[in-house]
Amino acid sequence: MAKHSLVGKRVLVTGGTGSFGNFVVRRLLDLGAAEVRVYSRDEKKQYDMRVFYGARKDLTFVIGDVRDPGRIDEAMTGIQAVFHAAALKQVPTCEHHPHEAVRTNVLGAENLVDAALRHASNPS
Repeated sequence: MAKHSLVGKRVLVTGGTGSFGNFVVRRLLDLGAAEVRVYSRDEKKQYDMRVFYGARKDLTFVIGDVRDPGRIDEAMTGIQAVFHAAALKQVPTCEHHPHEAVRTNVLGAENLVDAALRHASNPS
């Protein structure tokens, strides 16, 4: 069987404490990623994940918001692959707060892409 391309890589998962992000984190750890870096703004969910996984050396946590381009740029340092799962996904919330949905889902994604491009052309 062929080795998966993420084995031994340092991977960032934005929204890593959410339902989809949490699944991705578990799968990456099972595959043998060198580091899975969870990026989210929810410190309680990060704490819960830290307790669940124990003192794993291959799992790290960064508090931050994809709306903050400087913070996402810091979190991207040394990263070789990214899974972007940070989003406002509840339709009623997005309908009632469209500016917040755009800031997170559109501008946040743009911040992440910009940081990924910067780090791809300037690897740490």
